[in-house]
Amino acid sequence: MIYSTATVPVNPDGMTRLTRAQAWSGLVLKARDARAFLPPGLCTRGNVVEEGATHIVREAVISGIALREIIALEPEHKVTFFQATGPREGAIINELFEDARGALHLRFYCYLGLRGRASNGIEEQAEQAQFDSEAGYKAALLSTLKRTRELVAEGRI
Repeated sequence: MIYSTATVPVNPDGMTRLTRAQAWSGLVLKARDARAFLPPGLCTRGNVVEEGATHIVREAVISGIALREIIALEPEHKVTFFQATGPREGAIINELFEDARGALHLRFYCYLGLRGRASNGIEEQAEQAQFDSEAGYKAALLSTLKRTRELVAEGRI
């Protein structure tokens, strides 16, 4: 199994401050279509195929892989991406939370397996290493916050 986590401050020193509501709006926009929120070229397609008050179903191509995700929304708190189709099965979570001092953070964590592959096999170990690298999900969190700030500056959030 693949378990990975990364946490970044939403409002590091020197950056335009985001409210929880603004950060949440960015996460929802990313859930609908991640192309502008992830590092360039990582997501090349994102289409919402179903939407309700508590969920979104999207089809996307991320890292060259076509997938379908059922995305659960817990307003201003958590977005959970369930991998319905594609090579992975499990969940990826983006969570907003405050630390003991009240500072807002964005945390990613996932618990995934690879369909049809041996648990803890070479493929899973390679995915684990990628997720945990500086170019992995920490980079995705940072690019999500960067794009959210841009949308706030443009008056779109």
